[in-house]
Amino acid sequence: MTATLVGSLPGTDVREAVRMMVDLLPDLTPVPELPGRGVGADMVGRTAALLVGLGIDLQPAGWRLTDAPGVDHRRARSLLAQDLDVVEEEWQGHTTRIKTQVTGPWTLVASIERPRGDRVLADHGARREVAESLAEGVALHVADLRRRVPGAEVVVQVDEPGLTAVLEGGVRTASGFSRHRVIHAPEADALLRLVVDAVRGVGATPVLHSCAPRVPVALVGGAGFDGYSFDLGLLDDAGIERWAQAHDEGLAPWIGVVPSLAPDTDPSVNDLASRTSRFLDRIGAAVVPGLPVVTPTCGLAGATPAWARRAARLVGQVDSAVLDSA
Repeated sequence: MTATLVGSLPGTDVREAVRMMVDLLPDLTPVPELPGRGVGADMVGRTAALLVGLGIDLQPAGWRLTDAPGVDHRRARSLLAQDLDVVEEEWQGHTTRIKTQVTGPWTLVASIERPRGDRVLADHGARREVAESLAEGVALHVADLRRRVPGAEVVVQVDEPGLTAVLEGGVRTASGFSRHRVIHAPEADALLRLVVDAVRGVGATPVLHSCAPRVPVALVGGAGFDGYSFDLGLLDDAGIERWAQAHDEGLAPWIGVVPSLAPDTDPSVNDLASRTSRFLDRIGAAVVPGLPVVTPTCGLAGATPAWARRAARLVGQVDSAVLDSA
């Protein structure tokens, strides 16, 4: 087993965050994201910094494709480069397995507008163009991480919080009066596979993350991901049965069990470990080196700094408790 975070943290001090990650999570160290820094540090802007051959800028209605990178796109690239400079300085010789996060193709096209308005989601050709640009950019990003942290194994977490809405036709059009059509599983698979294949092509490990409900676990495994990071609290009995099948087919669980926001009562390590162990027993998953992975239920950007540090410690403690009881 092992433990890590989803990626996002509160605050604006990237060096402090980078040091905390390698100190508390040396076995699978996430490159921290600090969306509290504003434009370009948010989930969409940070991934836009990776896009190849496409420009993007922030408009009153949100991020929009442009003919050339705008000032907000350049800011996003600058913030990411600065963050990776700090990673390179602080992580040398301290970690051998690192995790980076990127916004997935479906959440990206549901969040960005076309130059003439409305979401990229509405245009089949534009959707594929953005996904191909993302895939190329992710491959370059992994190569950059390897150069900066020599010898490190890289895991790429593809964040898809918008995937459920895309699959269920829940994304509103620009007018707000209607919704974009449902995207069916074969179409969803096609864009996810572009990114998965790019990640595998550079020797990294692809994992999908979504803390949204009703993401079809079979789609995640079928698209080629090694693992699926999810909120354990969202699973019902039927969901656990689907997980058992997906696990039998090779999908590894990344179990979100530590609250992402501070609860009224400090959670017990034993209780969290028991919940994790019961889930693993029900799906027939063995505890082996590196797998499964224990995480918070979602990102920690909305947490207090004190809870973010506590959550990072808790995932490690839960991991150890489950390992000891196996």
